[in-house]
Amino acid sequence: MRPLMIAALASAGVLLSACETAPRVVSNEPTYEQAQNSAFNQANYNAVAELLKRYPSASAPASASNTADSSVGAPFVVATLVNIDQLEQSSTLGRLISEQVASRMTQLGYSVLELKVRNGVYMKRNEGELLLTREIKEVASTHNAQAVIVGTYAESATLVHVNLKVVNPATNVIIAAHDYALPLDKQISSLIRKR
Repeated sequence: MRPLMIAALASAGVLLSACETAPRVVSNEPTYEQAQNSAFNQANYNAVAELLKRYPSASAPASASNTADSSVGAPFVVATLVNIDQLEQSSTLGRLISEQVASRMTQLGYSVLELKVRNGVYMKRNEGELLLTREIKEVASTHNAQAVIVGTYAESATLVHVNLKVVNPATNVIIAAHDYALPLDKQISSLIRKR
């Protein structure tokens, strides 16, 4: 009986030691701190800063009204970024980037027209604010917009290439532009594919 008890205790000891050395399951879910410091958000905010550096009137936000240039302080219009290969289509990624561009510009003190509350803007279901040429001019003229921000994105094997442009709505001339890239990781892939 004694050898059987020793064997049982030895087996229990082996099992307990196996439990102690078993690897802990690591959660792949982000923490609130990681979400707060999102590299995606920061990349889009940095892109706005770079774009505004290249825009001639951008040094004076909406609060600067004592200037001779009547367009300074006028609102910007931000259109949804579109797929470069299918300009009539966007995705969650294109809509989210345009929202973050508008948000960052507002945080920096610029006036940004919210298109989602307008009935006259071309709204393709599930696509966002895709502006046709005549509608850009109409919206910009009606609201005395100083410029329209448009953009495209293109997916490659490992990156998503993003292009932002500031366009004069009266002439369709590009006033400023900035290009940047995002990693085509699981997060970005889900934003492109999600419908």
